[in-house]
Amino acid sequence: MEKRKLKIRDLTMRDGQQSLFATRMTQASIDRLLPLYEGADFYIMEVWGGAVPDSVMRYLDESPWERLRKASKAMKGHSLLSALSRGRNLFGYVPYPDSVLEGFYKEAIKNGLNVMRIFDALNDLDNVKESIRMINELGGIPDGAVCYTVDPKDEDDNKGFFSRFFSKKPEKIFTDEYFVEKARAMEAYGAKIITLKDMAGLVNPSRIASIMPKLKAALTVPVDFHTHCTPGYGLASSLMAMIHGVDILDTNIWWFGGGSAAPALELIYVFANKLGIEVEVNMEAVGRIRKELRTVREELHAFDLVKNFPKEFDPLTDTLPAEIDALFDKAIEAAKADNEAELLDACHAIEDYFGFPKPNLLVKEAEVPGGMYSNMVAQLKALQAEDLLDDAMRLIPKVRRDAGLVPLVTPTSQIVGSQAVSVALDRKKGNPDYSNPSNQFISLVKGEYGHTPVAVDPEFRAKITGSPEEKAYDVSKYKKPENPVLPEYGGVKLAANDEEYLLLELLPSVANGFLKRRRAEEWEAANAAKKAEEAAAAAAAEPEKADDEPITGEVVKAQILPGTVIEVNVKPGDKVKKGDVMLVYEAMKMENNVEAEHEATVKRVFVKPGDIFAPEAVLVEFE
Repeated sequence: MEKRKLKIRDLTMRDGQQSLFATRMTQASIDRLLPLYEGADFYIMEVWGGAVPDSVMRYLDESPWERLRKASKAMKGHSLLSALSRGRNLFGYVPYPDSVLEGFYKEAIKNGLNVMRIFDALNDLDNVKESIRMINELGGIPDGAVCYTVDPKDEDDNKGFFSRFFSKKPEKIFTDEYFVEKARAMEAYGAKIITLKDMAGLVNPSRIASIMPKLKAALTVPVDFHTHCTPGYGLASSLMAMIHGVDILDTNIWWFGGGSAAPALELIYVFANKLGIEVEVNMEAVGRIRKELRTVREELHAFDLVKNFPKEFDPLTDTLPAEIDALFDKAIEAAKADNEAELLDACHAIEDYFGFPKPNLLVKEAEVPGGMYSNMVAQLKALQAEDLLDDAMRLIPKVRRDAGLVPLVTPTSQIVGSQAVSVALDRKKGNPDYSNPSNQFISLVKGEYGHTPVAVDPEFRAKITGSPEEKAYDVSKYKKPENPVLPEYGGVKLAANDEEYLLLELLPSVANGFLKRRRAEEWEAANAAKKAEEAAAAAAAEPEKADDEPITGEVVKAQILPGTVIEVNVKPGDKVKKGDVMLVYEAMKMENNVEAEHEATVKRVFVKPGDIFAPEAVLVEFE
C-alpha cells in the first residue's frame, strides 16, 4: 500500500521570521539561503506578504518587489512561492477598488508569485471573492483562508457576561459548520487550496479532530492547516491534523520554529515517519538550510523574542533518547484516542526537551493572539496604566460582542484590543463606556470593513457612529495617491514605474520615504557620472605637454615605497594650502594622504587614479 503523502508549506522566510524576529531578515541573509532551498522541494515557500512589504522598506530600506523577484529567480520553479494578503484590504487597512486589486495581483504574479493566500478579518466572503476570481484569471493559484476563532468566554467582572444581556446564553457562532460553510463557499468561488488559518494558535487538538474530517469531506481541493505554538497547542494540533487527513501543513525549519511561530518541520517529520506518512521534502537539503539558518538567527539576535536556541537536532542522523522517542509514541497514541490532556503533556515534554519556548499561559487563558496581547501591554505602558491590563483583558469579550463578534486577526485584533484598553480607562475615570471610540472602531461598527459574523445592534451603532444604519465603505470614493514631481532630483516622479506606484497606493507613508531615498540615490549617481564625464572632457581638451618638458618647479615625490593612486584631488592651476590632501594612495594595504606642506599653485600632476608609481617618483609639480 502506498504511503499517504504530506506536503509542506515552509514559512521560514515570511511568517517564521515575522513571528520571531519582527521581519528583520535582510536580503543578504535571504540570498545566502535561497540556493540551499532549490533542492529542498517544498511544495510551497511563503516568502512575501504579511508584514514584509512594509517592514523591508521601513526598517531595511529594501525593495519588496526585488525580494520577490530574487526568490523566484533562485527557485527556478522547484517550489511554488506564496504570499499572504487581506483580500480587499491587501496589505493595508483600507478597502481598495477592483482596479487596485487587479493591478497588484498582476504585478505580483509577473514578478514570480504563484500562490496568494487570501483571508478577510471578518470572514466576509464578499471581501475575498473578487480576489479569488482575479488570481485565477491572471494565472495564479488562489488559496482561500478561513480565519479560525472562538466564541468569547461566558464571564465578566463579577458574573457571567452574557447573563447581563440575555435570559439565556447565546448560541455558539463559531461552530465546525460555520468554518466548513466558509470553506465550501471559497472553493465555489474558485479557490484551489483551502487553509484553516489559526493565526492565534487557539485551535486545540480535539477541535482539529472534529473539524478536519468535516473539511476533508466537504471539499475537493487540498486542505492546509496553519497554526502557531504561542498558547501551546501548535505541535499537538498539527499531529492531530496529520492523523485526520490534512493535505498540506505549514511549518518552519528548526531555528525558526516553535514559540510564537508554527511548529518545527523536524518534529513533524519524526511524527510522520512513525505514522507511515511520507513528507514530500528533501530533508538532506533541509539540513543544509538549517545549518546556515542558525547563523542567520544569530545575526538577528537584537530582534530575537526568545534568545535561547533549541538543541541541535537532525532527524536523519540523530538518535533520540529512548524516553524522548517514547514521548512521540505516547503523543500519537493519545491523539488517536482523542485524549487531549495526555497528547498535550507529551508534546509539551518533547518541546521542553529540545528547548523550545513554553506555552504562553496568559495568551492561552485570554484566547487572544500573542501580538494582540503584547500590543495591549505596550499601549498601557505608554499610558502609565499597566494596572488596567486585567480589566482590559476581561473587557475583550464585551468589545468583540458589541462590534459584531469579530475574529481576532489583523486588523480587528488591534482594533478590539485598543478599544478594550480605552473602555478600561473610561471606567477608571468614571466615564461611560466608549467615551473615546477610535476611528478604526467607528469604521468597524459602521460596516466599512465588511459584514461582521453577528449583526451589530443598531442602537449601539447609532451610539458609536451617529447612525443605526450599516454603511459599507464606498470604494468609488477611493482617490488614487499623487505621484509628485521631485524638482530637487531633476524633475523625476516619485514612483518611477507601476510596481513603485502600487507601493504608494498600499503603504503610502512608508513608501513615500523609501521612494524618495531611491530617487536621491539615482540623482547623486547621475551627478557623479556627469562630473566624471566633464572632467574627462576637460582633460582631453587640454593641450598635451611634451613628455620631455623639464621640471623647473618645486615637486612632491612619492615615499620610498611603491604605491597605487586611489584619488587625485587637484589639477593644474589649483591653489592649495598647507594640509590640503592632494592625493590618496595605497601602499602595503594601507591608505596614505599626500598633503601640501605650504601654499602653492599646482603646475602639473603626473599621476591619475589607478596608476602604480615607483619609489620617489614625482607626483606633483608646483609653479
